[in-house]
Amino acid sequence: MFPRSAAPRGHSAYSHGPYPPHAVPRYYDFNHQRAAAVNSFRLPGPDRLPAYEWKPTSPTVFPPHTPAMINGRKRRNDEYSPHVVKRQCFDSFSHPRISSPSIQIPPPLCLPDQDIAGSSRSSFTGYDRSHHSPHSHLHPQVSAIPEDSNSLQVYANDKLSGQMVELFEACQQQSSDLVRKEMCRAQLQLDIQRVYAVARLYLTGSSMSGLGCRSSDADLCLVLKGNKRYDPIHVLSSLQRLFRTLSYVERTQLIRAKVPILRFREKGSDLEFDLNINNTVGIRNTFLLRSYAYADLRIRPIILVVKKWAQHNQINDASKGTLSSYTLVLMVLHYLQTRNEPVLPSLQRDYPECFNPLLEIDTVPERPKYIPPYISKNQSSLGELLLGFLKYYATDFRWEKQVISVREAEALPKNNSKEWRNKFICVEEPFERNNVARAVHEKVKFDAIKAQFVESWRILQKRKDLNSILPVRAIINKEIRGFL
Repeated sequence: MFPRSAAPRGHSAYSHGPYPPHAVPRYYDFNHQRAAAVNSFRLPGPDRLPAYEWKPTSPTVFPPHTPAMINGRKRRNDEYSPHVVKRQCFDSFSHPRISSPSIQIPPPLCLPDQDIAGSSRSSFTGYDRSHHSPHSHLHPQVSAIPEDSNSLQVYANDKLSGQMVELFEACQQQSSDLVRKEMCRAQLQLDIQRVYAVARLYLTGSSMSGLGCRSSDADLCLVLKGNKRYDPIHVLSSLQRLFRTLSYVERTQLIRAKVPILRFREKGSDLEFDLNINNTVGIRNTFLLRSYAYADLRIRPIILVVKKWAQHNQINDASKGTLSSYTLVLMVLHYLQTRNEPVLPSLQRDYPECFNPLLEIDTVPERPKYIPPYISKNQSSLGELLLGFLKYYATDFRWEKQVISVREAEALPKNNSKEWRNKFICVEEPFERNNVARAVHEKVKFDAIKAQFVESWRILQKRKDLNSILPVRAIINKEIRGFL
């Protein structure tokens, strides 16, 4: 096994690893602010990936830097607004823009519909000041963050929180991991366009949302536009035949699930991909989750820890009747939205133009850059939030009567509709509004999930040691074993 940041043996003929050089660069924008304590990696150098020349829809002009305001006080120079938004853009050099039946919307006016109690918002690089409300109170640009920033340590002053930071920093997806996935996506798009000229290939899921681990697989969505109706099985079968001719792909497998996928690996490595056809809601929720992931420094660490906890306790596998990772993420976000002092708002409610489900799909990756960061008055430590999360679902949340809604930032009353009737766990998909927890259809599995929340909360409340519910060192060693 070799590090994912390195080229596989036997595939080093090209300067970019196993992939031939592109005639035209096709990649994401990696030039964004981040704190070393959150993204403790270095960005790829120009020899790894050419710089993306992003062209915004309208010019953005920032005033001279002055300290931003947080809850009515000036920001000190050593404070960090930990709000990063990655923009995923796709080139259109191969073919002209394809018309779409979905609506065309002008540059978004992503503005809060209402003031959020106990919160404020400040500006950051990438927030377009040319679109603002006469009633909004905008703050000056926040300067770039130094590499040695330790901002996350503000929320890690106790043993439990420190353990969460240690686990997060060891397991979070690295820049080199994302570069490698993107290079494969870019080459695949070129090869697929030989068969489907109108195809656009999007990297989705945790790899793109910022919620992935080093060992995370990559999800891809192939968007085929036009008036023709494409049968997913037929398209995936055609791609399977194509992929068998590609030198950098191996182990192709067509999986005929509710959403059919083509599963394959990068040749000579353990990097696995799942490719679907026109499941565009996955693109929309990827960038919604990405916006939440970078809204507060604490979001990514707590979500990673919860995922590892659920995996360790065998309640994180939808194929076996437990919780999917997507469901777990929504459960964490819902908890953070419903505190007396919310850690997060509802971005869909506050910025509907940025997350309109009818947006032209090519514009979806760009919309988050118009959203200013959320500054919460809730300054709970990571450990306090983890304990609160476990307690909420162990004792407070009424499973039989409530629906988790990140879209509304509240628990909705369960009605008698087919979607929610006789379901053990109800978690609303933010765009399609169906139940993403429908895999939990056996009472024995539901009882096991509830029991795990209760037991873990009881133990962690008493010991305040992450190792009491999760073998931290063993998980870290397993995560990095494939990269040594």
